Amino acid sequence: MKPEPQPEQTIDVPEPPGFITGYAADEWWRTAPELHRLGLLTRMDISALAAYCHAFGQWQMAAEALATMQANDPIMNGMIIKTKFGDAAMNPLVSIARKHAGDVIRYSAEFGLTPVARTRLAVGGYVPASRQVRGAFALTLLIRFDASTLDQLTSESRHGQTR
Repeated sequence: MKPEPQPEQTIDVPEPPGFITGYAADEWWRTAPELHRLGLLTRMDISALAAYCHAFGQWQMAAEALATMQANDPIMNGMIIKTKFGDAAMNPLVSIARKHAGDVIRYSAEFGLTPVARTRLAVGGYVPASRQVRGAFALTLLIRFDASTLDQLTSESRHGQTR
């Protein structure tokens, strides 16, 4: 079987694009070195990681602004605001924080940054370059579950059943 072509991995952890600043840059430098170490960050992935970090930064800023409002509003916790006409309305920061949190989770899955995403990588047979064993005595065991087997095992473990 012919191996799939792989994008070139950089020698060092790549610098973030110029628009990645503040909380987004902090997340880049928290995440990128580990993704690079695992062989999951190539030149082709920089834009996707930048999108993840940007969403993370926006989410954190919205969450902090909402937390500040909550601290000053013990009754409604900043969830409801008064419009210019005096009516009550949902605070737009709630929607903004929720949207960016959803983006963070979606992008996280692309890089295996959540427990479920890492499970999917493992079930799919992904072995990071840093963990591959080469040589005459290397033994690689890849266990692949079809969806029904994985669902059955998950269901059984939830109900305390074992095989």
